[in-house]
Amino acid sequence: MKTVIALIAMPGNEQLADALATALACKRLAAEVHRFPDGESKVRLIQAATGRDVGIVCTLDRPDDKFIALFLMAHAARESGARRVGLIAPYLPYMRQDQRFHNGETISAQHVASWISSQFDWLITVDPHLHRIKQLGQIYTIPNSVVQAAPELARWIQTHIDQPLLIGPDEESEQWAGEVAALANAPHVVLTKTRLADRQVRLTLPSLDRWRGHTPVLVDDIISTAQTMIEALRQLSGQAMRPAACVAIHAIFAQTAYSDLQNAGAHRIATTNTIVHPSNQIRLDGLIAQSIRTLTT
Repeated sequence: MKTVIALIAMPGNEQLADALATALACKRLAAEVHRFPDGESKVRLIQAATGRDVGIVCTLDRPDDKFIALFLMAHAARESGARRVGLIAPYLPYMRQDQRFHNGETISAQHVASWISSQFDWLITVDPHLHRIKQLGQIYTIPNSVVQAAPELARWIQTHIDQPLLIGPDEESEQWAGEVAALANAPHVVLTKTRLADRQVRLTLPSLDRWRGHTPVLVDDIISTAQTMIEALRQLSGQAMRPAACVAIHAIFAQTAYSDLQNAGAHRIATTNTIVHPSNQIRLDGLIAQSIRTLTT
């Protein structure tokens, strides 16, 4: 029996949901989310989901404001006849707290994974921020698919950057930065990072003498406070290299991080469309659509 899929867009996700619906030649069901003055949410699925696999599109940056309405929408889809309900969350939060660092802390990654697994039948995301957890299946109990953005980042770099030198922000980025560099047919180096506080880092640059004619391209999976890239730009300013570009998958940009990065001297800033932001230049619609197609067939 052929799977019939339909998509629901949570607020702010309409553009991506429309692009995915076009790529999949499927229907986007009309839905509403209303926020009452006291902060509570009401959801309404205007078109029934009878007999369909439903994918709810909801990137989960600033997640604490989104979870309740998202879970209510999953229930609304089931109550209107959905066969299965999946979550398409290009950005997946709560991956940082993957162990107990201090007494009294809870391991948030495990609990959020349990909540999402209890509400949905499948999950699709893009490059989650994995460290000690190596695969989503270690904490998510539902079928899942991880879209790899590296090929599209590499394609953008090849197209827009002359003689790129990819620079990873820390030792943990070695494998990932190396993959993007290999796909872009470009050299790469990795910095040594010491985090002093949430908004303070110390970086050590390797020797860049052999790369003087190249364009530095700082690559990371997430830009949040942007302090790592800002510190890297500060150190690169004394290296007599071309103006640097900053490329990342997930455009969190907390508070003034975007303007801070611009003011620090970033020549170009490019991110994917996992989170809607003015820096979005790299589209992942096709890769996400293919992942939906594979997981729901």
